Amino acid sequence: MPLSTAALILIYADESCLGNGREGSNPGGAGGVIETQHPRTGELIRRDYWVSEPATTNNRMALWSAIEGLRRISTSGTRHDVAFVSDSRYLVDGMTSWVYDWARRGWRRKSGAIENLELWQELVRAARAHRVAWRWVRGHVGHPQNEYANMLATRAAADQSRSEGLAPSEFDAWLARHRERTREGAEPDPLPDRATLRFARALPPVPEDSPSLGLHLL
Repeated sequence: MPLSTAALILIYADESCLGNGREGSNPGGAGGVIETQHPRTGELIRRDYWVSEPATTNNRMALWSAIEGLRRISTSGTRHDVAFVSDSRYLVDGMTSWVYDWARRGWRRKSGAIENLELWQELVRAARAHRVAWRWVRGHVGHPQNEYANMLATRAAADQSRSEGLAPSEFDAWLARHRERTREGAEPDPLPDRATLRFARALPPVPEDSPSLGLHLL
């Protein structure tokens, strides 16, 4: 089913960088599970995505997790209400606070240049197409969708693979295996009530002369 008919979309995303902070080229990955509800049957629909980069950082892949997820729901040109859930404070704080200050200063920090500027600006472009509620969740505490997104990200980092679009989700099969292996019985979060979401204020514009990153850059 195309995502264009969805009234609300939930994205759980995570990032990975193998050897983050060590010298040398550290491979990374980002992944996410997209959830929405069929407008007629109410059936829950899930789709997965993942990307990789051969030499990167956790912060870069956190930004890519959001860029790729938001781009993938934008192919129909439909504006969605989106709840985007991540365990990256860098990502969530950046999109709810920092980008507004940077834009007021001409896309600079008080102390100078912005690290990963091209990715921040690309993410703002992608997010401006929707109404997004950015939500932080603590990572690695047994949250099913967050743990699954982490698996997608670490797998992509390890094998340097890409989904090349939205793939049928393997969440249910993964959850069954995860519960058998860990004895954790946490239930997946349901789709949220739209009234409980705190959507971010309108995002600042990105300079017209700033480079736009291609969809298949990674």
